[in-house]
Amino acid sequence: MTPVYSTELVTDAQQFAELAPAWGRLYQRSGAATPFQSHAWLHSWWLSYGRTGRLRLLVVRDGRELVAAAPLMLVRSPVPSLVPLGGAISDYGDVLLDDEHGDPAVAALTEGLAAAARTALIDFREVRPGGAVERVYDRWRGPRRRVRDSLCLELPAVPMADLVARLPSSKAQRVRAKLRKLTALGVERQVVQPDDVDGALRRLLELHQLQWQGRKVTTEHLQTRFCEHLVRSVGPMVRSGDAVVTEFRLDEDVVAVDLTLLSRRLAGGYLYGAHPRLRERKADVAVMLLDACAEHTGADEPRTLSLLRGDEPYKHHWRPEPVVNQRLLLARRRTAPLMGAVVCDVAARRRGKVLVRKWKERGGDGP
Repeated sequence: MTPVYSTELVTDAQQFAELAPAWGRLYQRSGAATPFQSHAWLHSWWLSYGRTGRLRLLVVRDGRELVAAAPLMLVRSPVPSLVPLGGAISDYGDVLLDDEHGDPAVAALTEGLAAAARTALIDFREVRPGGAVERVYDRWRGPRRRVRDSLCLELPAVPMADLVARLPSSKAQRVRAKLRKLTALGVERQVVQPDDVDGALRRLLELHQLQWQGRKVTTEHLQTRFCEHLVRSVGPMVRSGDAVVTEFRLDEDVVAVDLTLLSRRLAGGYLYGAHPRLRERKADVAVMLLDACAEHTGADEPRTLSLLRGDEPYKHHWRPEPVVNQRLLLARRRTAPLMGAVVCDVAARRRGKVLVRKWKERGGDGP
């Protein structure tokens, strides 16, 4: 007998807060979920970045228990759209689907999304390949499009020694020398206990600002609202096993702090702060951080080690696998023109980036 599910569109922030226990249970039963779909992360993000009247949280229940959820908000520009909560500071967007409920839950969520969309486009940015929302995309009966989104780089779930062994011998020797250097300097690392996480995160942001002083930095990381979001969300995530904060000490002083986010299948180094003193002492910060992060890929339940979004040259030193996030666009027939406008905009931006890159390769000179 096919289960009968109920769907509800939650638009009230207080009701969103009260969903925390049920959301947490659904998150644990959703194998494809990333840390950016945890309730602590999303609800905190809403408190820092949400706008009154824009919350559109679609939930599917079997009785009183959640079996699916789509955390969305309404935006008006550039076109009316339902987009995932989490915004630009979240590396992956997705829905939650209870692994045990299968296709009926997917069908209920898909129908609920079609009803919720009305005159808006549904625009899922930064979907990791294998994300749960791909199942919604496959069932969607209206117009739909899939386009490329950001590039992420991923490493296998193996210990640091095995990551080093994957490198060409000359590079591997250099990395081993850098690890020995960290030991010789006396750099010590310690996982921060839950009660001390708030203070450690504030130190992380102070060190992050210091390390980028005088250089181009992601300005959002310096904003009060970002600090409030990080402190508010990560404490509960550490307690639930969805995050780990690590401090690095040199001569008893905290010289670096790292935040790694965790889910069942993923470990991702999200943000760190490091004192310039480390580089002055010839310590390789990237090697130090990766060594710590690799400890959390797990042996019993292996997690892919994600370097998250970005194609920075230093990441390629580790021979990662490139994984391209997807942007999934879902429309009803009346909103198909909105989807066409977004696809054209994506193509135009991509062509623009190619032209800028070629211009820079020519030295920035005119024709």
